[in-house]
Amino acid sequence: MKAQSSILFLALISLIVSCKKVHHATGYTGWGAYAGGKEGNRYSSNDQINLQNVSQLKVAWTYSSGDKDSANRSQNQCNPIMVDGILYGTSPKLKLFALDAATGEQKWLFDPASQDTSKKNDPMAYYKVCRGVVYWEDKDGDNKRIFYSVGQKTYAIDADNGKVIVDFGKGGYIDLTENLGRKVNSYVSGTTPGVIYKNLLIMGARVDESEDAAPGHIRAFDVLTGKLVWIFHTIPEPGEYGFKTWPDSTAWKHLGSANNWSGMALDEKRGIVYVPTGSVGGDFYGAHRKGPDLFANCLLALDAATGKYIWHYQVVHHDLWDRDLPANPNLVTLNINGKTIDAVAQMTKHGFIFVFDRTNGKPVFPINETSVPTANALPGEEPWPTQPIPSLPQPFARQHFGPEDVTDISPETHKDMLEKYNKVKYNVMFTPPSKDGDWIFPGFDGGGEWGGAALDPESKIMYISNSEMPWAQVMIDVPKNTYEHTLQGVGHAIYNKFCISCHGAELKGNGTSYPSLVNIGKKYNETQVSQIIANGRNMMPSFKQIQPDEKKALMAFVLKLPEKASDAQILAKEPPSATVNDVPYMMNGYKRFADKDGYPGIKPPWGTLDAVDLTSGKLLWKVPLGEYPELTKKGIPITGTELYGGPLVTKGGLVFVAATKDEKIRAFDKKTGKQVWEAKLPAAGYATPATYSVDGKQYVVIACGGGKIGSKSGDSYVCFALP
Repeated sequence: MKAQSSILFLALISLIVSCKKVHHATGYTGWGAYAGGKEGNRYSSNDQINLQNVSQLKVAWTYSSGDKDSANRSQNQCNPIMVDGILYGTSPKLKLFALDAATGEQKWLFDPASQDTSKKNDPMAYYKVCRGVVYWEDKDGDNKRIFYSVGQKTYAIDADNGKVIVDFGKGGYIDLTENLGRKVNSYVSGTTPGVIYKNLLIMGARVDESEDAAPGHIRAFDVLTGKLVWIFHTIPEPGEYGFKTWPDSTAWKHLGSANNWSGMALDEKRGIVYVPTGSVGGDFYGAHRKGPDLFANCLLALDAATGKYIWHYQVVHHDLWDRDLPANPNLVTLNINGKTIDAVAQMTKHGFIFVFDRTNGKPVFPINETSVPTANALPGEEPWPTQPIPSLPQPFARQHFGPEDVTDISPETHKDMLEKYNKVKYNVMFTPPSKDGDWIFPGFDGGGEWGGAALDPESKIMYISNSEMPWAQVMIDVPKNTYEHTLQGVGHAIYNKFCISCHGAELKGNGTSYPSLVNIGKKYNETQVSQIIANGRNMMPSFKQIQPDEKKALMAFVLKLPEKASDAQILAKEPPSATVNDVPYMMNGYKRFADKDGYPGIKPPWGTLDAVDLTSGKLLWKVPLGEYPELTKKGIPITGTELYGGPLVTKGGLVFVAATKDEKIRAFDKKTGKQVWEAKLPAAGYATPATYSVDGKQYVVIACGGGKIGSKSGDSYVCFALP
């Protein structure tokens, strides 16, 4: 009898363990992967918190890492994961933590600074972007690992104790600048996590968007050893599919980008990984990359085991407008005209949703190759004559910004902004960049952005946080290196090569995302500027390719440093040499169209939460998301704000989203768009919330990092639950 009881007990334990593993796989009641699950849907089947009781939500716990830096606009965009009652996430300085998901009690903390003593005196070295982490365990549950990226290093950390797994890669990490097929001197970093397929970690990377960018190839690594298992070349090499579409047969040797920085989705049953890509460097002038530029701006379907090509669809041909695919796609099963289709849906910066049969890439709804403007392009440029426009689903963002759309928040503001509007000549989407300028709308940051879309697998409705801020794209001649051969003159040439596209010819930048460098010496000393150039910070990439003498000259120009006798050795050298991809034109800085008070220069709404039915293709509703209380007090209807961070949707009838500049998290009725709850956060939640259940209790958690678009910085996670 005792033996039978023991056998039954062991069987019960086995069943519990088995159930736990199913729980990991689905991600519907937990939050076991970035975006809630490998399907990328930001969906939870938890319904304990619902329309009837959401108003009762209270703060369950708050966790603070203690490393925010308001002076330097630190950020935290992490969507944490929860596995077996443990929450894993990162801090503004990319410390990795494990918390009790029900109480917020810290279990362990890994500080990447402890692994790199060369940067111990650099307080800003780890203010980078990490939007999430990846969990893997073996079939017995004895080996549990967290993979996460700190700049160019992707670490393997023991999930039980927070220790580096030293037999992985190079003593605990893989270097993302290696195994790319050529020597890489420019920026490569992990921002959005990849996915796990069996014993493979499949990854993209963020790279520069300049003409000397690193290649953005997709790679898979062995989760145990860190060894490269396969690579897919996003700029195809000789003999590979797509190579013959490039007029320049050497493009694969010197062009870069076409990278996956925004996440991916996995059909685990079929073994297919869906990978969205960005544009080829540089972003805005393409005479050196003629043709459609495969596989840039594509949704790729690859064999997850081998990396072999299955199908692709290019969403923008020969991109001249930085129309990267900004977030992971969503996997959903649709019933269209009585036919069941396993589909993949990809939302875009420019406000469209492309839906394909995930097995073969055929569009679920017709996509029209539509003629677009090609006249008035810059000399040498060959714009592509058509661009794909979906017939359905309906666009979730406005598609045109005309003079009638200029803000009328007050008569004075309207007059001022209309004058500025008329200085930019073109307002039709896909107009080639020119010195006369064109309006990018939706803007460079979307439309849809890296927060991603939430998708309810039951209703087939997609929810998107949508920004509607116009940006001006004005091209200029690249300044020639004709400056006086002084240290500052050489530095000016270096500035024009690496910095002008973000900070502008006059160093004035545009807002906090692209800060002014005028009088930067009042904020940072020479050592600090040197560290920022070398390491990058937040969304600014590292410029480690700038050589020491060049960096010294650059700092002399930016900081207005006097020339010293020791600088003679720098001036004795030739001016900075041109690279194979140097171009004659560049954009004169990233310029939001905002009024003197910082409000968008377009009529509201400025940020919305949108619901799109993927079965009918209809836009069901859109509601303003975010508020400027000072405008509401004046009687102006709620405008919405710029948004950074995505929504999540639950079976309980709710859509949760933070993302707003007003430092709130909100819940909406997923059927109607009616707001049903809100709570104030300690800093803006520019991230995507997560929800999960522990011991039958549902929690909702959001990273409150702030730091973007003028917001104060924060370092906390706030978790909500019912009393």
